[in-house]
Amino acid sequence: MTSGGFPHVGAVLLDRDGTLVHDVPYNGDPRRVQPVPHAREALDLLRGKGIRLAVVTNQSGVARGLLTEDQVRAVHTRLTELLGPFDDWRYCPHGAEDGCACRKPAPGMLLAACAALGVPPANAVMIGDIGADVEAARAAGAQAIMVPTPETLPGEVATAPLVADDLLSAARLAVELLPGVAA
Repeated sequence: MTSGGFPHVGAVLLDRDGTLVHDVPYNGDPRRVQPVPHAREALDLLRGKGIRLAVVTNQSGVARGLLTEDQVRAVHTRLTELLGPFDDWRYCPHGAEDGCACRKPAPGMLLAACAALGVPPANAVMIGDIGADVEAARAAGAQAIMVPTPETLPGEVATAPLVADDLLSAARLAVELLPGVAA
């Protein structure tokens, strides 16, 4: 722990659809990947502070037969081309009814990403656009910042511990509010 009782932020875990890129339901086509405004700037800010980055995303389209794991990986490759490198990638190919430990709001993907990055969950921030992202962070013992979209439910925004207007603001909040990262 650092001064003020807050842990040092060692990693930022990011939801994919609606947070890093515009949400295209069940997208398996890399040509349809479109980053949200200022996504590259936000990620470069975090990278410049030495913060490790991971993507954690539910991809139930795999379980539903709407896309393949190869298509998910192709979309992730395109995301890397557009936004730069990530230190870890995690996706849950299961449906909501499968009861797995990885699908958000369960903490499995977040815990796995933190383990892969060598960062305790208490030293991680999850940035996402829906309540499941916030709940997964809470369950994992990580901080959470919500970046609402028009699809985000008002009740989810009301119960989020931190809310930012956009991804760049969320990145700045992760840097500014949590001691241990040079501003």
